[in-house]
Formats: sequence, C-alpha cells, structure tokens
Amino acid sequence: MDILVIGGGGREHAIVWKLNNRGHNIFCAPGNPGIADIAECVSLQVNQMKELADFAQSNKIDLTVVGPEDPLTNGIVDQFEKRSLLIFGPNQESAHLEGSKAYAKKVMERFNVPTAAYMEFDDFEEALSYVEEQGFPIVIKADGLAAGKGVTVAETIEEAETALQAAMLQKIFGESGTKVVIEECLLGEEMTVLAFVDGKTVLPMVPSQDHKPVFDGDRGPNTGGMGAYSPVPHLEKWIPEIEKNIIRPVAEGLAAEGTPYRGILYTGLMLTENGPKVIEFNVRFGDPEAQVILPLLENDLAEVLLAVAEKRLHEIDLSWKPGASVCVIAAAPGYPGPPIKGLPISLPKNFTAEKQIFHAGTALQNEQLVTNGGRVFGVTSQGTNIAEARQRAYSLMEGVSFKGKHFRRDIASKALN
Repeated sequence: MDILVIGGGGREHAIVWKLNNRGHNIFCAPGNPGIADIAECVSLQVNQMKELADFAQSNKIDLTVVGPEDPLTNGIVDQFEKRSLLIFGPNQESAHLEGSKAYAKKVMERFNVPTAAYMEFDDFEEALSYVEEQGFPIVIKADGLAAGKGVTVAETIEEAETALQAAMLQKIFGESGTKVVIEECLLGEEMTVLAFVDGKTVLPMVPSQDHKPVFDGDRGPNTGGMGAYSPVPHLEKWIPEIEKNIIRPVAEGLAAEGTPYRGILYTGLMLTENGPKVIEFNVRFGDPEAQVILPLLENDLAEVLLAVAEKRLHEIDLSWKPGASVCVIAAAPGYPGPPIKGLPISLPKNFTAEKQIFHAGTALQNEQLVTNGGRVFGVTSQGTNIAEARQRAYSLMEGVSFKGKHFRRDIASKALN
C-alpha cells in the first residue's frame, strides 16, 4: 500500500516503523531524521490540510494516517472525506473528545461513564473561589489542547492560583485556557487503554502505563510523557470492566446519536478504590504509548487501520506478541520548560531487533543530528518480561548522548514492585 503518515514526532516514527516492517511504501509529512531513514519525508506541516489532501490525491495514496491531535481537531478528516480520500482518524466533531475537556465530560455524563466530579469556568475569580471552597488537592485543566501540559494537581491555594492565572490570564496555552475544568482529585494508579473503533466494532489494545511527571517518583510538573510500558500485569484484572462500562458505552452511545466515532479511542484511567474512572479521552495514539504498544502488535498495522477507515473492523482479530515493551524518554535540558535546541547528538551504531530509538525532537544541521524539541528520543526495547525489556531500554539509553540529557530512572518500577 501507498500510505501517507501525518506528523513528525516519536509516535509517528513508531507508526512509520511498524508500517515499514510489512514493506508498505510510506510518505511522512513532515517527518523527522529518524523517519527519513525508512520513509520519504514530505515538506508539508500537519495543519496544511489542503496541501496534504492535494498530495494524497496526486500521489494516489491508498490511506492517510493522522498522528497528532491538532489536525484532527481542526477537521482534516472532514476535508479528506469531502474529496473521497481514505483517511484514518475521527472527524472534527468526534475529535472534540480531546479538543474540549468540558465536551468530554458531557459525553461521559450522557452515557453514565465513571469519572471525577467537576465544574467548568470561564471567569478567573469564580474559578478561584470554587477552588477555595472545595479544598485540596484539586485538579485544574485547561479545557483545550495543551500538548499534555495543561493539567495541574494543586496541593495549595497558591499552586491553584498560579495555575489559574497561567491558563486564564497569562494565556500560556492560548485560547485553550480561556475555559478551565476543575475536578476532584482521584487517588489510585493510572493506566491507559487504547482501542480501535470503526463506529460499531471496538477492539481494545494491550494496556499501557504512561509516566507524566518529569522526575522520578512522579514528582515535578507534568510533561507529554517521560516513558511507558506494556502490558500492565498488576492492573489487567480491570480490563473487562473498563471495556464494558467505559469504552463500549461511549462508542455505542455516539453511534446511536448519529455521530459514530472512528479511529483510536484513547482512554486515560485512574484505578480508584471505587473502580476505574476516566481521567481523559484522546483521539489518537498516545505518545509514548504508541512506542510500546506497536512493537507488540503481530497484525499488519496497515490492514487494521484500513479496516477502521472502511468500517469493517469486525473482520480483524488482533494478535499480540508475548513479552513486554518499555520506552524511556530522553529529554533535552530545560524540558518541560523551553528546551535547549541545537545540541549535537551521538547514537549507538549497532543494536538488535528488539531495540528501537524513535526520534521525537531531532533535526539535522550540516549533517549533524541535533536536539530540536523537549522530548528528543523514545528509547524502546522488548523482552520476555517487563524486567528484561526495562534492562534493555536503560542499557540502550547509555549509548544515546547529548549535553544535559535527562530521563526518568523508574519507568515500569510500579509493575516490578
């Protein structure tokens, strides 16, 4: 198949890598230096939707796969479908599940999906007054997209006021922080379950666990994700309940309302003493969850994505490799604040098939690979179990070198403990 992948981060590198393993002809827009080794990169940005559709049409692309959330919430699927171009991902209306946390909360209310109690505010003083009344800890979320950094778990009134000022007054997330959602703080352990959905059929993937805070022990500010592992053996007893009470009610409910959901439904969960509750929905592969899930998938990814786009997912049986996968993010100095770019990088020359280095924030300057973003690489490995996959990932990390590199040293430790 001729496939166009839209995006240029670690998630897209993992998608392209998986598709390339089955010999498909892949284009990627805009791609990155790692993707350029296995696909043809196209000089188009993710929100150049007309130009991307023109490219897909003129190059007779069989399927376009959208990696990041921005083009989905901006309606790229609708534009492609108007031109009868086959594309994988939810349309603009469905993408509101990620584009607006308030919208997602209303969907969960309609379908009786368990989640944290919440209120939404577009007035700073009212929001601050509500926080003072509720007490701490409390969760403050920018309503719109914020690259995984729009959530604050405030332990004090000072932290809450700082978060509200940053989102609503200083506009550090742009219009995404004009409205905020304030939630009760759920206690427990987090897990992510992604599912392929074609409007009717729901096929969950192996679960994973992301690590959002920047420092070991889940300390420090939230990031886009500092690492992940899959599967999550100590939490998998919850999977049947999550599928029955959360994923299927949303997919079936939206279909019954005449707005069927097609694409990846990402469900971020907190496993509380009262059972699983939804923290958030996303509308695409997670990053870095994709880096650990896709190496375990035995199916041809292109066939699965095509079946979703053509509304025949019922024909697919997902098959997963035994063992485990662990991804550790190598971050640039300064991240999750403004990262230092342009730092020279050296990588290990030879490594085996069960190890991958997925490029996320890299660029080429005069043929030298350099840092070009906060999360620079997803250093990923597989093994017969989590301990072995983890050891291989950290061993591989030792060969990734750039000034100021930092990474968490406790990825997957909860599973081992």
